[in-house]
Amino acid sequence: MTVFRIDRTTPLSADEAWQRLTDWPAHADGVPLTKISVLTPGPTRVGTVFVARTALGPAGFDDPMEVVHWQPPTAGSPGHCRLEKRGRTVLGWAEIHVQRTEGTGTAGITRVRWEEDLRAGPLPRLFDPLTARAGRAVFGRAVDRLLRG
Repeated sequence: MTVFRIDRTTPLSADEAWQRLTDWPAHADGVPLTKISVLTPGPTRVGTVFVARTALGPAGFDDPMEVVHWQPPTAGSPGHCRLEKRGRTVLGWAEIHVQRTEGTGTAGITRVRWEEDLRAGPLPRLFDPLTARAGRAVFGRAVDRLLRG
């Protein structure tokens, strides 16, 4: 098991941060050599399926995912989404948490947490620390890009 976590803060509203982080095709802009196709009609909900295809020329792999929990943020309630990886090459799950916290006066920040268990099927567990480090770097960059817009 290779679990890693990415925590960020943003001045965006919780709703705007949620919209950006759950725009599945937009994730491909921050993940090299990857394109994302949503296979089910919108809007996103439990049961939505999408596939991240990572490839260089004809060599590549698919990472199919399904939304198994979908709770957008509301006033006073955090957002939570859980994705289950359904492929043979990439295994695990990912969770997105979005919560607005109030600061002093009218200021506030939105806290974002991306947590993921990322396992590459053919790699032995010996590579788990390297997989976690690579996951933090790649997905951290993707989250930063999505929140910047």
